[in-house]
Amino acid sequence: MKTVDVGAVLDDGHWGGYQKLLVFATALIIILDGLDNQVFGPVIPVLMKDWSLPRTAFTPVLTYGMFGMMIGGAIGGVIGDKMGRRVALLGSLLWFGLLTLLLPLSNTPTMLIVLRVLAGLGLGGAMPNAAALSSEYVPTRHRPFAVTLTIMCIPFGGSLAGFVAGQVLPLWGWRILFVICGTIPLVLLAILLKVLPESPRFLARQKERWGELGALMRRLGHDVPQDAVFADTREKAVKQASLKELFVPEYVRDTVALCASFFFCLLSVYMGTNWVPSMLTGAKFSVGVASYGLTAFNFGGVVGAVLGAALIVRLGSRLSMLAMSAAAIAGAAVLATMQVGPENTVVVFAMLAWTGGLINAVQTTMYALAAHVYPTSIRSTGVGTAVAFGRIGGVVSPSLGSWALAGGAAGYAALLSPDLGAWAKAGGASPYFALIGCTMTLAFISLAVVRHHVPGRTDRAPVGAPAVATAH
Repeated sequence: MKTVDVGAVLDDGHWGGYQKLLVFATALIIILDGLDNQVFGPVIPVLMKDWSLPRTAFTPVLTYGMFGMMIGGAIGGVIGDKMGRRVALLGSLLWFGLLTLLLPLSNTPTMLIVLRVLAGLGLGGAMPNAAALSSEYVPTRHRPFAVTLTIMCIPFGGSLAGFVAGQVLPLWGWRILFVICGTIPLVLLAILLKVLPESPRFLARQKERWGELGALMRRLGHDVPQDAVFADTREKAVKQASLKELFVPEYVRDTVALCASFFFCLLSVYMGTNWVPSMLTGAKFSVGVASYGLTAFNFGGVVGAVLGAALIVRLGSRLSMLAMSAAAIAGAAVLATMQVGPENTVVVFAMLAWTGGLINAVQTTMYALAAHVYPTSIRSTGVGTAVAFGRIGGVVSPSLGSWALAGGAAGYAALLSPDLGAWAKAGGASPYFALIGCTMTLAFISLAVVRHHVPGRTDRAPVGAPAVATAH
């Protein structure tokens, strides 16, 4: 009888085609998560016109939707650690698909609030489990890259939301847009129910599922006998996944720093994704062009996340993430001091791509950092808790963004320019981007506090124990 060390086999093994296919499957879920989450931003200017309501009437819809995502992130992480990443991830897909499909029935902001809160439970629960699942399919040396490629699909989904909205809204309206965005997740669910397996490291802790684990390991390309006994010596044993385990001396500093990092970065992200289309329409761009502004803000994040993941593999996460944060702050400063209007369309969109891209790149690589900090037994709980705390930033982002766009930022605007009249003429864009620059500065500081960053290629310890040991 052979004892197979699942952790060693996966950590030190190859990254084959089937593993890449599984990471791609989790990435598809996150694309749709980003699509359904961010598609409401381009809809707001249309609803303002159709329902004859001011922009502030939709601030509670965005706020409570973020609150639902915050709760969903915490609950989804715990469910993933206790019931399995696959169950939690596919359940989230089903939930937010159905709730998005119900949004066309809304005829008041109150109905929108209720449905967005409920949809947020599924939208928030998907990401921590996707990060945990994709990290546990691949070897250590490829893990940051795989997780980042998975989570970068959030801005990719946001780019898709802007593109689809730009095509659908002028022709068929917002109700058809929500029908499309709700139907696609349900189609994907029907496919993934048959092809997406559970995390092998989660299965290793479930003795009654070792038969399923053996079949999965063989499909992953590992030579595992039919009567194998499984263990995972690479992970620290934790009796039960709970929030308390995140605050033991070994993890407390990183837990607090990660929560702060997610808070300030997600605050920056959602101030962009929620309000960029409205900011651009307020600056005299058409609804269709303003929707493409969301695409620009997110699409740069796809490119930035790929480059960021590659940098993390080579240089480690500390240097890479701090450099990207600093560059995002610089981009926000440029946008805060330039004239935003149709006469500067190319420059404005280029700077949106630069700034939004870097902010999204930092945010997506945070998932790889969080997955690195915590062991398998509390990984979904750890990632889910950090994301849930970050969602508080998402909860306050609609109010802060609306406040800045309405000209309520004159006090801090004076810190950058004594000419407040010029800021007012910018239609709120200048204080809006100045606020994003401030929140990204706080994210930079929080990331600098994290102790257990992902090491660079030259910092990694040599590979340890052999993958398979024989026991009698």
